[in-house]
Amino acid sequence: MSLHAIRPWRQIDRRSSRQIMVGNVPVGGDAPITVQTMTNTITTDIKATIEQVQACAEAGADIVRVSAPDEASAKALKEICAESPVPIVADIHFHYKRAIEAAEAGAACLRINPGNIGDASRVREVIKAAKDHDCSIRIGVNAGSLEKHLLDKYAEPCPEAMIESGLDHIRILEDNDFQNYKISCKASDVFLAAAAYQGLAEATDAPIHLGITEAGGLVSGTIKSAIGLGNLLWMGIGDTIRVSLSADPVEEVKVGYEILKSLGLRHRGVNIISCPSCARQGFDVIATVAELEKRLEHIKTPMSLSIIGCVVNGPGEALMTDVGFTGGGAGSGMIYMAGKQDHKQSNDGMIDHIVDLVEKRAAELDAEAVAAE
Repeated sequence: MSLHAIRPWRQIDRRSSRQIMVGNVPVGGDAPITVQTMTNTITTDIKATIEQVQACAEAGADIVRVSAPDEASAKALKEICAESPVPIVADIHFHYKRAIEAAEAGAACLRINPGNIGDASRVREVIKAAKDHDCSIRIGVNAGSLEKHLLDKYAEPCPEAMIESGLDHIRILEDNDFQNYKISCKASDVFLAAAAYQGLAEATDAPIHLGITEAGGLVSGTIKSAIGLGNLLWMGIGDTIRVSLSADPVEEVKVGYEILKSLGLRHRGVNIISCPSCARQGFDVIATVAELEKRLEHIKTPMSLSIIGCVVNGPGEALMTDVGFTGGGAGSGMIYMAGKQDHKQSNDGMIDHIVDLVEKRAAELDAEAVAAE
C-alpha cells in the first residue's frame, strides 16, 4: 500500500449532509468530494465544447458545467451530454425555458436561482422537468447578483443576505416537494464567502458546492481559492468544489485536486514533494520537477514522489514517499523505494529512470488495490 497514511492529527471530520446524485456521481453524504469545472467555449460550437469537456474529464473532473444562455445552446446540450464522459451541469440564468430544454437534452443538473427564473408557475415547470428527467438542481447564490430586496434590506452584500437568499431558494424547491438539490453561496471576497458558507452549513443539511467566484488569474486565483476553499474544507464544509480561474478549465481541475490532496481529502496522481532548491543542490531541481510533472501527468494512481536537491532534508522526505531521489555529489544521487535507500543513480538519465520507477510502482499499487477488492 502507499506510504500516505492517515493519522489522527490529519483527519478532517466532514459535515454531515444529505446525498444527491448528479447523473451517476454521488454528491454529499460519505461520497468523495467531487471536482468540477466549467467550459469556456461557445456552447453551440459542439465539437470544441465536447473536446474541452473530454480534456477536463481526462484531467480528473467529475462533473463539468456548460453555459446555456440561449435556445441554440440548450439544444446543443443534447449532443454534448451524449458524448460527455462525465455528468453535465447546465448553467441557466433568467430563462426558465432554457432550464426545461436543458433537462430534456440530458443535463444531469441545472444551475439556477429559483428566484430569478420567473413566477411560481414557471418555477413549478422547471421542477417538473427536473423530476421527469431525473435532473438535480444547484441553487447558485452569488454576492454579485443578490436580489434587490435583500440589498435594500442589508444595504450591501453580506453573509446574512447571502444565507437568506439561499434559504429562500431552498424554500421554493421544498415547497414544490423537490429535495434533489445542492447549494452554493459564492463571493470573490474570501472573508465574505467563508462566513456565508459557514452560516449556510449550519442552516441546512443540503450538499454544499464550494467556490470563490471570479478568483482571478492562474496564480492569484489559485492562492485565493486555496485560502478560501482550504479553510472551509479544513472545517469539514464542502461536498463538491470548483476553482474559478481566468485560465484553461483543465488548470481549474488540477488546482482543485491539489487543494484536496493537500488536506488528505482526495488523492489522484503523483504528489511530488520537492525543495525550492539552493546552492546545495546536486542537480537542477526546478527543471527536473517541471519535466517530471509533464511526464507523469498520465498516472492516475495516488502515490508520492520526493525530489530533493541535497541530503539535508532529502533522506527524511524520502522516508515518507513511495519513490524518492536525493541529490548528492559527483553527479549522482540516491534512489529511495518505499522510504528505504535502494540504489545510486547518476544525474544523467535520472528523469527517465524516475519515470520508469514511478510507472512500475503505480502498476504495483493498482494490482494491490484490485487484489484487495
